[in-house]
Amino acid sequence: MEAAAAAFGCSQFPAVRSSSATSSSLFSLHDDTYRKNLNFKSSSSFSVRASAATDSVTLLDYGAGNVRSVRNAIRFLGFDIKEVQTPEDILNANRLIFPGVGAFAAAMDVLNKNGMAEALCTYIENDRPFLGICLGLQLLFESSEENGPVKGLGLIPGVVGRFDSSNGFRVPHIGWNALQIRKDSEILDDIGNHHVYFVHSYRAMPSNDNKEWISSTCNYGDNFIASVRRGSVHAVQFHPEKSGDVGLSVLRRFLYPKSHVTQKPTEGKASKLAKRVIACLDVRTNDEGDLVVTKGDQYDVREHTKENEVRNLGKPVELAGQYYKDGADEVSFLNITGFRDFPLGDLPMLQVLRFTSENVFVPLTVGGGIRDFTDANGRHYSSLEVASEYFRSGADKISIGSDAVYAAEAYLKTGVKTGKSSLEQISRVYGNQAVVVSIDPRRVYLNSPDDVEFKAVRVTNPGPNGEEFAWYQCTVNGGREGRPIGAYELANAVEELGAGEILLNCIDCDGQGKGFDIDLIKLISDAVSIPVIASSGAGAVEHFTEVFRKTNASAALAAGIFHRKEVPIQSVKAHLLEEGIEVRL
Repeated sequence: MEAAAAAFGCSQFPAVRSSSATSSSLFSLHDDTYRKNLNFKSSSSFSVRASAATDSVTLLDYGAGNVRSVRNAIRFLGFDIKEVQTPEDILNANRLIFPGVGAFAAAMDVLNKNGMAEALCTYIENDRPFLGICLGLQLLFESSEENGPVKGLGLIPGVVGRFDSSNGFRVPHIGWNALQIRKDSEILDDIGNHHVYFVHSYRAMPSNDNKEWISSTCNYGDNFIASVRRGSVHAVQFHPEKSGDVGLSVLRRFLYPKSHVTQKPTEGKASKLAKRVIACLDVRTNDEGDLVVTKGDQYDVREHTKENEVRNLGKPVELAGQYYKDGADEVSFLNITGFRDFPLGDLPMLQVLRFTSENVFVPLTVGGGIRDFTDANGRHYSSLEVASEYFRSGADKISIGSDAVYAAEAYLKTGVKTGKSSLEQISRVYGNQAVVVSIDPRRVYLNSPDDVEFKAVRVTNPGPNGEEFAWYQCTVNGGREGRPIGAYELANAVEELGAGEILLNCIDCDGQGKGFDIDLIKLISDAVSIPVIASSGAGAVEHFTEVFRKTNASAALAAGIFHRKEVPIQSVKAHLLEEGIEVRL
């Protein structure tokens, strides 16, 4: 429980602090020095604030995961925030929002220990204005099967169970799905034809006992409860703070009297889980010390000029904001700055997340340097502490690369899950839906699949000497070092260790613009039951259609073609719609 308590920010376990920086500089949100290093300038071009609110919102933040985005959304809509420090703060709230993040059992431990569970039940039973989000909905039920059974608050009849992956549906349920409105909910007016963002492995099911509570359902294999409402009490399984303008309209309806709600989402046509289009930003320092978005072919990020400067394709915060406006379903940051000796000392990257989440209300993923490490003073930091600070700075998911490869190799060698790897630690506390594993393989051609101990496939395009087969060798350290493990073996191992999603790159295709490696993506997406993100090689809108038609990829990611405006995100989505592939408008 100590690791969980540390992640949840319990008082007996101190917060992470940098040994090379003061607390105030590490956690400052408005440091001019770091704004300069980020090449950051505040932009309000797509920030339409509501009129000043007459009161504040009380936020129940028990210290787990990314609650910063909820805070930013509340402030974006014009409200101040009161923090829950004691159970009395709950009872005295005018409006209470509970953005539950993390694992069911750990959350209930914290609520019970601090005396907040009883206060929360009293508040809700008295029909006070309440909005629960994600785990904030699940905790209202009687119990959960997640690491359980674990007793919940018991306000709504039913048990929260895991999605059934045996029917071919991938678990976790990650992405933009449609709602079926069951009854008037006030906060869900006009969004029944729109996609909202879900990320969860467990759900509550409709029954005769809880039917009076249900305001909407969502279909993912079966119809599960997407939202509940009784009187002034609301809760949603999806994340309104990550559902773009549609999600902001949900929050606005909860926060403001109905007379203040004048802005409605545009007409939508959502019917099922959409395919996701993700913008990726490789971020590193240039030779002047500024953080820039760069892109390389096979990871070479320097221009082939006399100066050999780092390729500069824009400023990370501003580009992320532009992609949000353009309709990106997620934004992914890959930190390729060489600070590997001290991840928590990389203040500008934490600031990128903080500033981006102020105005970007879709999921944010960050990868790079998330692992156990010991600083120069001998202070040891667990990967859980590192990940916690990224979550608290605005990340919704973290991506693990090299460290996951080493963990998978050890697991395949011994068959034992030690629980000590970064992948296992973070997944156990925050849930596997918060952990992405990035796989970076190279294609190795073979004359026969029997020439290697790893899984090989017949390739669509033969090798340079006519080879008809290939296996995919995984790499670490930015593609610079090959490892004795194949992508197929790695993908299966990390799923067992707790990965909730796979980001599948292909070094051979990176920057080529000739399309995704369909053979690789089909191999991996057929092998695992968690979502797979296709990456590397996109150069035209047709490549996105091809990867969704020919593989089971749940999402497709691109970088350079978006940065250079060769293929706009809106063009990709328009083409997918024309081809009958559902996407979020």
